[in-house]
Amino acid sequence: MGRIPRKYLINRLITLALTVLIAASMIWVIPRLSPVDPAEIALGRMASGAGAVANAEEILAQLRAQMGIDQPLIVQYFKYLKGALVFDFGLSTATFPTPVSALIAQALPWTLGLMILSLVITFVIGNLLGALMVWDHSPKLAKVAIPAAMVFTSIPPILSGLLLMWIFAAKLRWFPLTGAYGLTVDPGWNWAFVQSVLHHGFLPAMAIVIVTFGFWALGMRGLMITVQGEDYVKLAEAKGLKPRYILYRYMIRNAILPQITAFALKIGLLIAGQVLVERIFAYNGMGKLLYDAILDQDFPVIQGVSYVIILITALSVFIVDLIYPFIDPRIRHEGG
Repeated sequence: MGRIPRKYLINRLITLALTVLIAASMIWVIPRLSPVDPAEIALGRMASGAGAVANAEEILAQLRAQMGIDQPLIVQYFKYLKGALVFDFGLSTATFPTPVSALIAQALPWTLGLMILSLVITFVIGNLLGALMVWDHSPKLAKVAIPAAMVFTSIPPILSGLLLMWIFAAKLRWFPLTGAYGLTVDPGWNWAFVQSVLHHGFLPAMAIVIVTFGFWALGMRGLMITVQGEDYVKLAEAKGLKPRYILYRYMIRNAILPQITAFALKIGLLIAGQVLVERIFAYNGMGKLLYDAILDQDFPVIQGVSYVIILITALSVFIVDLIYPFIDPRIRHEGG
């Protein structure tokens, strides 16, 4: 294993920077292809609340100056890149003059918590079920029940969320319908708040888990079929080792390595997939924030949320790429 070579680390850092730069540039360019003027949207909301706005042209010019859209595009672009480095994405047009970074700072912890909880549960359950589908010593009932349960993977997350809400919240009343925590609980590092957060987050997490575990199960099933015929597995069986030990030590441990890479790549997709789930559960995360921003045509918030999602995904892949040789000693870092 050893330390990471400097040349390899520099190459990966350059790749990370280029990935984020290209993605951030696309995020900046795409909204500007729209004919919509963010300043006019903000002025329109002011007018809808007050009925009329005096000196509309002057106020419109001031709004454009505050948003920085009265400057040449090249100046706007470099100001955007400079701001992205310090997570300054300007002001929200829907909740003007609230900074976008403040909205993201409020929503990001909730999304990360829900994402980590659902992703870890899905990763563990999906890979275990995928391994059991191939293992010769699995009960026959499991080999029938697991493929049958994978029918849920064809259901969109929003439908699974509505189904869980109807059964466990509306009918059985085991879980709350909406919200990230109880209104009577004071937020803070106390057990009452933590318990409330877990209670409110269970159904949104399960709505994601039941429709995504099939991805891991099918991937693990294919990898297990390949590993099952390897010589080291046959040798372990010839030595008379216990089947469960062989399953864990020789089969799952080797088959799961490619799944770890997929784990990092899945993070960005999972955040995007949480959009509707967070919306129907009124869960105050990045998904709900992005959904509301799309409805309100709040381009600064859309840009900021998209940038954070891309950055999290790129960093996850970067970290996995660095630690992969420590997970699998057969792999070495290139360069030196």
